[in-house]
Amino acid sequence: MGVCGYFVVSWKCLVVLSFRLLFLVPSGLPVHSQGDSQTDNKVMDNITVRQGETVFLRCPQGDIVTHTAWLNRSSILYAGEDKWSVDPRVSLVTLNQEEFTIKIEDVDMTDEGPYICAVQTSRRPRTTSVHILIQVPPTIINLSNVIVVNEGSNVTLMCQASGKPEPSFTWKLLSPSGDLASEDEYLDIPSISRQRAGTYECTAVNDIATDVQTVEITVNYAPSVSEGRDVGVTLGQRGVLECEADAVPEADFEWYRDDRRVVHPLSSRIFNGFDGMEIEDAGQLSKLTFFNVSEADYGNYTCIAINKLGSSNTSFVLYVQDGNSGSMGMHVHTYTCLLLAILQFLLRF
Repeated sequence: MGVCGYFVVSWKCLVVLSFRLLFLVPSGLPVHSQGDSQTDNKVMDNITVRQGETVFLRCPQGDIVTHTAWLNRSSILYAGEDKWSVDPRVSLVTLNQEEFTIKIEDVDMTDEGPYICAVQTSRRPRTTSVHILIQVPPTIINLSNVIVVNEGSNVTLMCQASGKPEPSFTWKLLSPSGDLASEDEYLDIPSISRQRAGTYECTAVNDIATDVQTVEITVNYAPSVSEGRDVGVTLGQRGVLECEADAVPEADFEWYRDDRRVVHPLSSRIFNGFDGMEIEDAGQLSKLTFFNVSEADYGNYTCIAINKLGSSNTSFVLYVQDGNSGSMGMHVHTYTCLLLAILQFLLRF
């Protein structure tokens, strides 16, 4: 019978007889057998290897060895110098009277499992077995997409990851910084408020490494307009009314003089008889500018901020300011009433 034929018969016999295995360790780590040195079948401690590393399978020879081989489960990797495995990552390192060593490069989950070193000596066969465990760094594979909700909605964020050992999770609100946190792959936010909008970070961690990803939550809410400030302007001077609105999405602004719309919604130019004015919108702020205030410009103005969730408004008074005194002045109507009250008081005497 040829050498290869002999090996086939020998290995079939070894598998049938459940001869167990070899030892698998990272590069440079010596192998120490457990149990009675006289036993023919030795079982080694489990070996933990990180995904992507190179591991060496060392098998002591000794005595007069007639045949030796490495097996993974029931598949022969090497029989002496003959490579039976078609995997290019598997190669022979050493084969002499002292040891029979092969290596597996770039180990992966498919390499996890039992390995057997089987040795046939002139006296009897012996085997050494070991189980290799592959550790895999965590990778976040399923994360909630960017979320846009209305204020008051219930929100659940999800973060799922692969890895071995199984990863643990933490959630936290990054921007704006907050105390909202969770130690679970799900983060529940009931009745979300605008203060909970921002960047959320999911961290998946195991004994090997850490993976981090973020998701944005946008919370929509109706406009809230700051209280309007009355403005006094000297006749012929420049005056500005400012309207500020907090809203998501950003609000559109409308200006009214009494009940008349000051500007067309699709244009920044004035119509309906208003002249010498301009409206400028920039984010949360809208400005109504009077370039040369006339008598006809004094009066009541209303700013309305609108988005898809609602609206809010505030009122302003553009009043006459005494240019000579340089003081802030008073509302023209209030000033007139005060003068009349003084005259009525004097007429009593």
